[in-house]
Amino acid sequence: MTNLPAITSRDPLRRGFVALPWAVACGMLTYAFIAGGYFVTVMSFAMIYAVFVIGLNIFMGTAGQVSFGHNAFAALSGYTSAVLTATYYWEPIAAFAAGLALALLVALVVGWPTLRLKGHYLAMATLAIGLIVYEIATQWQSVTQGYMGISGISPLAFWGYEIVSERGKLFALVLIVLLASLAAARLRASRFGRALAAIAGSEDAARALGIDVAHYKLAAFLVSAAYAALAGSLFVHVVEFVSPEVFGLHMVVLAFTMLYVGGIGTLGGPILGAVIVSLLPEMFRGFKDYQDLFYGAGLIILLIYAPKGLAALSDLLPRKGRA
Repeated sequence: MTNLPAITSRDPLRRGFVALPWAVACGMLTYAFIAGGYFVTVMSFAMIYAVFVIGLNIFMGTAGQVSFGHNAFAALSGYTSAVLTATYYWEPIAAFAAGLALALLVALVVGWPTLRLKGHYLAMATLAIGLIVYEIATQWQSVTQGYMGISGISPLAFWGYEIVSERGKLFALVLIVLLASLAAARLRASRFGRALAAIAGSEDAARALGIDVAHYKLAAFLVSAAYAALAGSLFVHVVEFVSPEVFGLHMVVLAFTMLYVGGIGTLGGPILGAVIVSLLPEMFRGFKDYQDLFYGAGLIILLIYAPKGLAALSDLLPRKGRA
């Protein structure tokens, strides 16, 4: 009797395919620390987006849902941190907490009725949430300063220690990404994660197993919103400036691109996708007028030849079977 094909960890070529994207990501981060300058900024943005995409992956990859509105939670937290530190001189860590609390409160209020929807209805509802928050950011000028944005935001700081150097910020962001990824891995391996996987497979089957689908979907939404909120606050304190365009629809499009390029539903996909997608524009910067063309073509090629993402690159190789 023939069993299903199995991947053997003793296959050097397969291990190489698995390690290749990670080697590139680690190499780029190492180079950023050594070279400094603009490349550090690029990698810092990649790490912030990695936090955002890790949260999105919990809701979309693990729970099998869809959301076009997580930029709303990043905006709520980011603007809260910006206003509290720039106007009221709060400590950044306290502003972080306030921004997270507001984002979770809004996620709870809008998530309870919204998550009763499915498929493209859910997608459109979450898109509306993001558009509403964006409109508030542009129109509530007495607080957000509208398109002019808010400057003078406190730099990234933890318990009174300010991180002012670009390399120091990148180092802190890398640690945060590792902790966020570890937390996501623990969540995925937990009973909660297994319940989300069951819901992703079939909501009806999950209900038959006694899983409270509505409760778990809302919990996944809140967890992913917390990651988005963290990313929003990190951004404003790293850049020390915020405007509505930062959290516009392009943030969702870029996050989706990172998620699918890296590998939706995989543990390492969000990090790989964030680093690689952030690097692609820099790789094609020398082509000037053709930069967007090559950037788009590169993404299409990646998605055609690695449809499961870079984290599942080894699937391109023939699998070994056992009789």
